Amino acid sequence: MTATAGTGASPPRGPGRAGVPTAPGVPTAPGVPTAPGVPTAPGVPTTLPAPTTASGPDGRRLPPPAFGGRMWKQVTHLLLDLPLAILGFVCAITMITLGAGLAVTLLGLPVLAGGLALCRLLGRLDRARARSLLGVDIAEPSSPRRRGRSLIWMWSVLGDPVAWRSVLYAVIRLPWGILAFVVILVGLVVAFPLLPFLVRAGVAVDAAMTRALLSPSPVTERRIVELEADRGAVVDSAAAEARRIERDLHDGAQARLVNLAMGLGLAKEVLAADPDAGARMVDEAHSEAKLVIRELRDLARGIQPAILTDRGLGAALDSLASSCLVPVAVVVELPGRPVPALERIAYFTAAELMTNISKHSGARSARLAVRRVGGTLEIEVTDDGRGGASATPGGGLAGLGERLSSVDGELEVDSPPGGPTAIRARLPWRA
Repeated sequence: MTATAGTGASPPRGPGRAGVPTAPGVPTAPGVPTAPGVPTAPGVPTTLPAPTTASGPDGRRLPPPAFGGRMWKQVTHLLLDLPLAILGFVCAITMITLGAGLAVTLLGLPVLAGGLALCRLLGRLDRARARSLLGVDIAEPSSPRRRGRSLIWMWSVLGDPVAWRSVLYAVIRLPWGILAFVVILVGLVVAFPLLPFLVRAGVAVDAAMTRALLSPSPVTERRIVELEADRGAVVDSAAAEARRIERDLHDGAQARLVNLAMGLGLAKEVLAADPDAGARMVDEAHSEAKLVIRELRDLARGIQPAILTDRGLGAALDSLASSCLVPVAVVVELPGRPVPALERIAYFTAAELMTNISKHSGARSARLAVRRVGGTLEIEVTDDGRGGASATPGGGLAGLGERLSSVDGELEVDSPPGGPTAIRARLPWRA
């Protein structure tokens, strides 16, 4: 039997065999090339990629990527929730209840403070556990101050918001720890394919609860930083004031007292031989003693003006304005006298602003107003000078602002070039 013209012998048909053309418009088997030189249907690729499957050496399908080391860390974290929750709940309830019950005695507050400190320590452990097993980095809050007597530390712990939030975390974590433990245990034993989804949901809830209750309060932390900076400013200001007093005593009154003692010694030796010369030397010593008294009075006025102590802030500011080189109108509107410390700070703030007007403003007139506005003592100094004053770091006004901030005060400077200048200092009012 002869073959039909134009065709070769027909081998057994089967798709995917090399050298056999496919029917027009019919794609070849996936991953198998078509016969060389034989076109396929338009738009149909000559070779289709074979689907890939993740399989191990033994042909088994590999587990999904969720089943990795990170997931097992999360599983460990969720399983540890129950024992740690029981420990925290027992400590919190026992210590807080015992401390509250004994609060009427002297033992209640120390026990309560100890319970709060222990809950704070457990919260630190939970933050470290979340950091190592979940990768959730939660900043450590500032610790209560331990300087001074134990009574001061106890009150700082009792008023610590981080400790009380740690107590709340220890209480509400027990039901969550039981639920998380049961769910993860069921996922491990019964519903293993669903374990990644259960772990993901549990970790989301646990991380949210940890962030909400164990994170430091931004307002509290910022306030702590401000108070630490203000404390440094107070220490520096006190040290500078002590150096100024020591320098004034050493270079002024002490030197004059040495000269006075030497002059009196010489007058004592000369007085017997030459009474007239001795009398002149005694007169010189007397004049020197008056100068020493005046310098000591000025030094005492720089520490605490007597008029401020005796007659109050209004009279002291009137006396201060009278010594200014620029005419100053003084307006004092106070319902009473503030505490001595606040009165002294207000006086020296006004004194420094008056000195700046005399030295740098070039003003022809100025106004000093002191009033109480709500719970604030406001000191306002205005002048018609050249302006350009600013509280840039390193300047006198910057140092004044730092000293005011150390007592929760503030300094506001409004001094455009060409003037006028308005400077307001605000201090918390305490009567």
